Amino acid sequence: MASNTDREMILADFQACTGIENIDEAITLLEQNNWDLLAAINGVIPQENGILQSEYSSENIPNPVFGPSALPNTSASSIASSSSSSGSAFRPVIPSRQVVERLSRMLDFKVEYREKTADVVLEDSCTVGDIKQILENELQVPAAKMLLKGWKTGDVEDSIVLRTLHLPKHNNLYVLTPDLPLPSMSSQSSSQQESLNQNYTLIITHREVKREYNLQFSGNCTIQEVKRNVYDLTSIPVRHQVWEGWPPSAQSDSMMLASSGLNFPCHRLTVARRTSPVQTVREQSDECTDIHMISDSDGDDFEDATEFGVDDGEIFGMGSALRKSPMMPENAENESDALLQFTAEFSSRYGECHPVFFIGSLEASFQEAFYGKARDRKPLAIYLHHDESVLTNVFCSQMLCAETIVSYLSQNFITWAWDMTREANRARFLTLCTRHFGSVAAQTIRTQKTDQFPLFLIIMGKRSSNEVLNVIQGNTSVDELMMRLISAMEIFSAQQQEDIKDEDEREARENVKREQDEAYRLSLEADRAKREAQEREMAEQNRLEQIRKEQEQEREAIRLSLEQSLPPEPPEEQSEPQSKLRIRTPSGEFIERRFLSSNPLQVVFNFVASKGFPFQEYKLLSTFPRRDITQLDPSRTLMELKLYPQETLFLEAKE
Repeated sequence: MASNTDREMILADFQACTGIENIDEAITLLEQNNWDLLAAINGVIPQENGILQSEYSSENIPNPVFGPSALPNTSASSIASSSSSSGSAFRPVIPSRQVVERLSRMLDFKVEYREKTADVVLEDSCTVGDIKQILENELQVPAAKMLLKGWKTGDVEDSIVLRTLHLPKHNNLYVLTPDLPLPSMSSQSSSQQESLNQNYTLIITHREVKREYNLQFSGNCTIQEVKRNVYDLTSIPVRHQVWEGWPPSAQSDSMMLASSGLNFPCHRLTVARRTSPVQTVREQSDECTDIHMISDSDGDDFEDATEFGVDDGEIFGMGSALRKSPMMPENAENESDALLQFTAEFSSRYGECHPVFFIGSLEASFQEAFYGKARDRKPLAIYLHHDESVLTNVFCSQMLCAETIVSYLSQNFITWAWDMTREANRARFLTLCTRHFGSVAAQTIRTQKTDQFPLFLIIMGKRSSNEVLNVIQGNTSVDELMMRLISAMEIFSAQQQEDIKDEDEREARENVKREQDEAYRLSLEADRAKREAQEREMAEQNRLEQIRKEQEQEREAIRLSLEQSLPPEPPEEQSEPQSKLRIRTPSGEFIERRFLSSNPLQVVFNFVASKGFPFQEYKLLSTFPRRDITQLDPSRTLMELKLYPQETLFLEAKE
């Protein structure tokens, strides 16, 4: 009886091989077969689908996810013993299409509508109409008014079951509502609203295939929505579309057609795929032209032949005499130009529906895939082409250009390509491989035979190096290729989540440090401002103190001058009439002095000022009767002013 640990391993292997996600269902099937892994797999996958295969030779690279090491020792030994005597190893058990179709899968849809985004998760047994019903509640848009766009197969009906579309797990769609106008602002004029409701006819010419499309769009549609619709028709991604005919005022893809300056009601545009600037027009000989005419007239036989990996030269016994133009120039120095020619040649051979190849050097593709923010990183898929391999035609036309593969690669991978046909290009890639992946990976690719090409390398960026996660050979099927891509994506996603966590923690630490630095900077600025304010206050105090001192010095000088100018106080025994004045200060003290009654009043003022009470600041008042002495004529004598023989006065500060 298997232990709990062995059962967990058997359960994981059984789910990986059969694709059954329901744990209870998987355990039930294993218990029915007494936890015999191979018996349980054979009970789910018919024997004629090929559980044990021997297509991989012993020198092939095993799958790091579904290799022999992933199975228990007993099962692995039984598999090895049942394999052929030619040294073939166990190959991953891949469910057939029929098995995959009868197993339910959960599909994720990210749907964009104007400024909104909705996430929809449902089983592949549901229909397109079910998605619209969910979106009706999410987006508050009637399902009957929705046009659900973004399907790789073009427009689909609401009754179509999702399983029949062979969709990947994650999908991006968008909603168009041409019958519903955009919410208008209250300040819009009636003429603007009318232009939004008008329908524009766009006559779009596809330059490569020389075909015209007559499309109608509402004025409230954006230029971006037009380009997405053209992508559905021509399979030219938006970022690879080259347009002619847009008005100069159409500066942004978010601009609505009504405000872009298009001619109403009809406007002509031209679209083409961005191609290599060095690509030249190839002329074919009369003999090749005749043969191609024969191929066109017998198209069914030709398609049947290519399905089994036979190219057009071998059909007519011409061999390599009908070899097509090379995918890449020999000794290509500029990798970007080489990739542009590769893309153009690939499109001419196998059609416009193919993965979007990254245009640039291998190092640039690393930068794009691995060195952005953790949430934006993707694994790198490297396609190695070889024209001499008999598998190339089948792999490119039926696997690499399959819509499900193209869609999954476009959404989840950065795809880079290279042509290994020419020896110089092969040597250059092996040098790049040694530099970026190490000598072991380069030696593995070097030992691959021509008939094992084309190769598909799945690369995952590590913290300190780049790891070759999987090597997929040309002798595979669409289902197997898809499952190995999904497996690689799951491994990458697990690593990506760790990187996102580390990045978030690092950003949090940096944010705390920035906040601390900002707080410290603000504290320094506050201290500096406080210090400067104190310095200004001190400088102002010093200035005022200096002014005060100068004023005091000036007043003291004036007082001394007045004191010196006073006539001497007459003695009491002098016979000349005298006036004795008693003056009370604001502090309550009294000052007394004798004056000659013939002295003018100014002498009294000078005396009072010499004691620190200038008449500009103080009033000199008499009591009975109360009068302001400072208002009297200072040239009159004390006798005339009746300040004789004695008088009591008091000082009062002026307001």
